[in-house]
Amino acid sequence: MSRPHPLELLEHRLARRREQGLGRRLVCVGQATGPRVRVDGRDCLLMASNDYLGLAGHPRLVEAALEATLTCGTGAGASRLVSGTLETHLALERQIADFKESEAALFFSTGYMANLGVIGALAGPGDLIVSDALNHASLIDACRLSRATVRVYPHGDVPAAARLLQEAPAEGLALIVSDGVFSMDGDLAPLPGLLALAREAGALLVIDDAHATGVWGARGRGSLEHFAIKPTPEVAMVGTFSKALGGLGGFVAGSRTLVDCLVNQARSFLYTTAPPPAQAAVAAAALSLVDEEPWRRDKLSQLGQRLRAQLSGLGLTLLSQEGAIVPLLVGGAEKSLAMGRALLAGGVLAPAIRPPTVPPGTSRIRLTVTAAHEMADMDQAAQAIAAAAREVGL
Repeated sequence: MSRPHPLELLEHRLARRREQGLGRRLVCVGQATGPRVRVDGRDCLLMASNDYLGLAGHPRLVEAALEATLTCGTGAGASRLVSGTLETHLALERQIADFKESEAALFFSTGYMANLGVIGALAGPGDLIVSDALNHASLIDACRLSRATVRVYPHGDVPAAARLLQEAPAEGLALIVSDGVFSMDGDLAPLPGLLALAREAGALLVIDDAHATGVWGARGRGSLEHFAIKPTPEVAMVGTFSKALGGLGGFVAGSRTLVDCLVNQARSFLYTTAPPPAQAAVAAAALSLVDEEPWRRDKLSQLGQRLRAQLSGLGLTLLSQEGAIVPLLVGGAEKSLAMGRALLAGGVLAPAIRPPTVPPGTSRIRLTVTAAHEMADMDQAAQAIAAAAREVGL
């Protein structure tokens, strides 16, 4: 019996995804900065960007990229341990460490690579990883690739995590792994409880603060600052420059021992070409703006409160009560797709979020607010959401 052609198999798998309402396509928006974009030739209010502080088009970041490119060229030429380490990388890492109040930091090409690097460098066969059920895909992939034993606890359930930690081998390393702010729900991890657990169990706590860095905390330092927790050697802090900080790249901040382990063992750091100088220069400029323009965080909070108040007034179910991420629960995948299409027809870009990104039955419209928005934008979004909800029977 002959096997079907491999492309036929792939087409069959794609067709099955489409039948389940899980098909995906790329949406071109022309440019990624600002509160409005063009989709299929029409102007739309953008309510799906992670550019929370509205920095992606900031003149300081553009100037930093241009100057670094003119001075240092467009590429690093090699991995960091060969000839790719530039002064811009080292200066940025000192700035990250200062920003995060840590002993040291390491710059990665993306936040995804930072998560793969830190977990893969710290954990392996004979070690135990205890991971939140709603962690980002990059954390899930990192845990699987580490070849450590992985146990998953229900979302935010510290007692359940404590029970799983009892399986830790006597001589192995134990990691607790969690997002700081969960990307699809917008809620905070119970970091005080997780840190206390890590200290009690002799474990390390890895926090992916991609959606908190620059936004949460009095000075935008992230989820630890929000809980008034001082950085501590038991914690590895992961962050990204691709969201609130308007650029690209990831980092890990923590103890000098931690960073030395990453330099020696993080495969996503060791075996890739170093980020170009412009990328590091943009990241450095963005960190400075977090301190220089605190009004952006204040405005973000006010905009989020206004949108939530209007949507709650419509009787819609929201999955978070503060922050830049405003997830609107829809339920089924097909219904969420219909909601996204209705919103786009009404001039608002906020695509449906479906499995496997979120659990079955919890498909949603993930609305995001940025400091580039104005109050009138929140009113427009609420009106479009109200009309779309009526159309799909939400």
